[in-house]
Amino acid sequence: MRWKPFEIPESKQVDFVEGLISICGAGDPKSRHGCASHVYVCNKSMDDKAMNNSDGDFLIVPQQGTLYITTEFGRMMVEPNEICVIQQGMRFSVAVEGPSRGYILEVYDGHFVLPGLGPIGANCLANPRDFLAPAAWYEDRTCDFTVVTKYQGKLFAGKQDHSCFDVVAWHGNYTPYKYNLDTFAAINVVSFDHADPSIFTVLTCQSTRPGVAIADFVIFPPRWSVQEHTFRPPYYHRNVMSEYTERFKWKELRANPV
Repeated sequence: MRWKPFEIPESKQVDFVEGLISICGAGDPKSRHGCASHVYVCNKSMDDKAMNNSDGDFLIVPQQGTLYITTEFGRMMVEPNEICVIQQGMRFSVAVEGPSRGYILEVYDGHFVLPGLGPIGANCLANPRDFLAPAAWYEDRTCDFTVVTKYQGKLFAGKQDHSCFDVVAWHGNYTPYKYNLDTFAAINVVSFDHADPSIFTVLTCQSTRPGVAIADFVIFPPRWSVQEHTFRPPYYHRNVMSEYTERFKWKELRANPV
């Protein structure tokens, strides 16, 4: 199944929360098991407004427009070709400078982690040193502020008389973070066979069953392939994972379009 890019509204102002569109998913946030794929389209900043996802983690992939994300931990600028993860329970607000669009992968189980490298060794794929967390930032501001909470698949709004971004400092490692996809160290087969797509995994959310993921975030970046101008079909396999494919930068897609 294939569809054209979702249109960004022009006749009305829509912020990040109002422009969320759910595409597909599996499982249920009520049972804390599964995942979902969303698209966002917006042209307005979340003024005096924040969102909190109590169902799981958001992995946000901008396709058009830079996102200026304010969290209780600090601020992040996330441009196209970068991703960010807002973990469960973190309040955040998204500001934009113009028409913006992108994708969101949501997981209800656990959190996103780096995949095991196995025989690859200590380096390559997404290296821990390239993930960035925000520096502490806060504001002490009185205003008519709205906090939207996503809980069990529904949105609830609450009012308060001050900004929720009044956290002066933090410590620990449960933070939002971002990652530049250009720093992904791709590897590939250097002989003749077809390598498993797991070599392109940036982040994964594992299930309670060893070797079975709730969701994998995989990219196919530019790379040198020894099989160019040849026909190298993959080995026979039965894929038990649904694939949701987006093209957000590179013109050539080295995977089957969905």
